[in-house]
Amino acid sequence: MPFFRAPFLQLHALFFSAALAFLLLGTPAHGASLVQSFLEKVPAGDLVPGAEAYGALRDDVPVVPALKAGQTVGWVFLTSDFVSTTGYSGKPIHTLVGIDKEAVLTGVQLVKHSEPIVLIGIPDSEIRAVTERYAGLDLKAEAAAGGSAHDLDIISGATVTIMVIDDSIVRAGIKVARRLGLGGLKEDAAQAGPGKVIDPDMREVSDWATLTGDGSVRRLSLDVAQINEAFREQGDAAAIARPERGPDTDTYIDMYVALADVPSIGLSLLGEAEYANLRARMAEGEHAILVMGRGRYSFKGSGYVRGGIFDRIQLIQDDNSARFRDRQHARVGQIAAEGAPAFTEMDLFIVPAETDFDPAGDFRLQLLVQRAVGAIDKVFLTFDLGYRLPDRYLKTVAPVSEADQASAERADLGDRAAMQALWKRIWNDRKFDILILAAAVGVLTAVFFFQMQVTRNERFTFWFRIAFLTFTLVWLGWMQNAQLSVVNVLALFSALTTEFSWDAFLMDPLVFLLWFSVAAALLFWGRGAYCGWLCPFGALQELTNRLAKLARIPQFEVPWGLHERLWPIKYIIFLALFGLSLYSLDVAEHYAEVEPFKTAIILKFQRAWPFVLFVVVLLGIGLFIERFYCRYLCPLGAALAIPARLRMFNWLKRYRECGNPCMRCANECMVQAIHPEGNINPNECLNCLHCQVLYQHDQKCPVCIKKLAKRARRQALSSPNGPELPQKVSKAPAE
Repeated sequence: MPFFRAPFLQLHALFFSAALAFLLLGTPAHGASLVQSFLEKVPAGDLVPGAEAYGALRDDVPVVPALKAGQTVGWVFLTSDFVSTTGYSGKPIHTLVGIDKEAVLTGVQLVKHSEPIVLIGIPDSEIRAVTERYAGLDLKAEAAAGGSAHDLDIISGATVTIMVIDDSIVRAGIKVARRLGLGGLKEDAAQAGPGKVIDPDMREVSDWATLTGDGSVRRLSLDVAQINEAFREQGDAAAIARPERGPDTDTYIDMYVALADVPSIGLSLLGEAEYANLRARMAEGEHAILVMGRGRYSFKGSGYVRGGIFDRIQLIQDDNSARFRDRQHARVGQIAAEGAPAFTEMDLFIVPAETDFDPAGDFRLQLLVQRAVGAIDKVFLTFDLGYRLPDRYLKTVAPVSEADQASAERADLGDRAAMQALWKRIWNDRKFDILILAAAVGVLTAVFFFQMQVTRNERFTFWFRIAFLTFTLVWLGWMQNAQLSVVNVLALFSALTTEFSWDAFLMDPLVFLLWFSVAAALLFWGRGAYCGWLCPFGALQELTNRLAKLARIPQFEVPWGLHERLWPIKYIIFLALFGLSLYSLDVAEHYAEVEPFKTAIILKFQRAWPFVLFVVVLLGIGLFIERFYCRYLCPLGAALAIPARLRMFNWLKRYRECGNPCMRCANECMVQAIHPEGNINPNECLNCLHCQVLYQHDQKCPVCIKKLAKRARRQALSSPNGPELPQKVSKAPAE
């Protein structure tokens, strides 16, 4: 056997357990405060001018004093310790912020983010430069204006990322200022008197005129003249030079908002059935707003993607704000209220429980209006649509004690029932996608179980494989972004030493189902079930190589001696990444860019040129050497191949003659997974089933050809007329 196999056999049990535990992958939980883990990256003087060192973390609030000659001259905090605002990646954007005694920001440094949009042609330095310009922001003015007393410095192409950074800096800063009493800002006193909540028994159905008349539905209407005037007042010359065309009285946007989870309002606007569906989707502590619009400008826009954020609207209440992702969104077919006008957009948005939204308090829906001033550059304005729920929908309740309030706050974010309700709702919303993937995995399972019947017809097997790989690449990869990664494997080992969450892993149903399929397939067929059929990048390699063959691009077969010695490279890469993950999972994730999956599948080549060039080189080599990356470089394939040696069954059929004297299967194996002596290496086999086609091919397999010839002779001997004598016998002389 190859020289590298023995050391890996010793690790089989460990990695087999890891493969079966893929279902437990989750998000490691952090401690109460992260600020100290980032302080070494930024000198104290960069955040608070004049500071020489950091002091000890406060016990009451995760803030670190900045010291000069032992005296506190300011404070430093991490935004993600105070707000849960996340970007496109679904992960917090970590920013260190300095603040002085007057509640003015003294320094801001972006220290960590996982935003893919920043990688699409936008230098990281440009994002950091925008972040640093928040130094000097007066949080007293921001608190008075509800967090909108400044202009957004937005970078075209990174709108959501900048908005998330802005939101986290301002909201976290105001919270810190109030907790520390800076600049005269104070925390809101605990509610001592009676409070108000939505009255669930108020279920009166009203018409459109009543709803708009009493404030149940609020409106923001802007015409072309008002938009052009607003951009003139802003003073941007490029924006003024490109006014909105058309009559001044044309509607630019006519937008309405209502609090849809209020029974009376929801029943009036949605109807009984649609309101029941909304309540079924909502978890404890969540609320919902209905936004309706018409006119030239869309409040949704067309730039959001699956997993993305609606960047044109946000809900703001006091220091809190919420942006909405696609999983918090649902379209509405029609407005049920009698007399309602026609709208071009009608959408429900779920307000998450962690937003601490109070339906009895005032809030506003902020609309971001953009105007193109160049090929990619834009100028932005914001408009607010204020809302207050009429008192008739509310009822008075007894005040909550401080102990009960503290208990509720502790349970709010960590409430398991709420998390379960959230992932269940996500699964319910993606039922169609789940059914498609389940059907595909079911079909593939049936093919493996009945492989001898399926592979009897060479032409059918070929076109079935091409069709399945096309489905894997286009639907599973490019449309659903369901590409597994070695990062998932590394996260497992990190989670073994920290707290992990089933609920977090269940948030992406397709990835969960894929890992479940991988774990099951490793027991039956090894790694080939995923690597050979369900890996989008693997499908991309094979399909491009098929096109290369059609174009008569020459194919090169790596000499066996070299080929056998190139196999270990992917195992070495995997073990190197695993070792790095023991030191730092973040560092390991960075070096996991050796996987081209993010560039080719997740971001669809919309990335900085070095990443794209790397993928193009790999695919270019794959035009000449089939599945080059899978054979020699893929760390995910290595991670799956190690436990695959312990599979329970050996499904691929072989003859005694395979390898001696016949070499046809070995010569035609696309990844050279068949040894010269005829045995199949399960670590490298991709279960393409081509060898099973040859196994029963009566024109290509010597064993089948011999069997067919013997069968023909037996049939001839058993025929009524007897066998026809050979010519040489008929000419023999008589005795």
